[in-house]
Amino acid sequence: MSNIVRIETDRRRSRAVVYNGIVFVGGMAADDRSQDITGQTTQALARVEKYLADAGTDKSRLLSAQIWLKDIARDFEAMNAVWNEWTAPGAAPTRATAQCEMGAADVLVEIIVTAAVARTE
Repeated sequence: MSNIVRIETDRRRSRAVVYNGIVFVGGMAADDRSQDITGQTTQALARVEKYLADAGTDKSRLLSAQIWLKDIARDFEAMNAVWNEWTAPGAAPTRATAQCEMGAADVLVEIIVTAAVARTE
């Protein structure tokens, strides 16, 4: 049986969970929420990268992504410009993007990913 590894766990959540060769990175939003969608997406993706690295993998091993936008009509194109630059060439994951009411009024984007953990063998 595979061990479950939890990264940065508190009473409410873990930032990432690794199980059976897969890392599940919880919803990442920007730290500086005064930024526009470009700045918030850049920050959220940097946080995703950090937790992927903590789990022993990187964005070239993404399997799926969920992107939640506060205002999809306003921000979809600008968010995609950042996403397209960030995604590893030839390694785009499956992806869904939707609009939703965010947990805080100043959050414009939240990103959730799953990825395969790099083999250490």
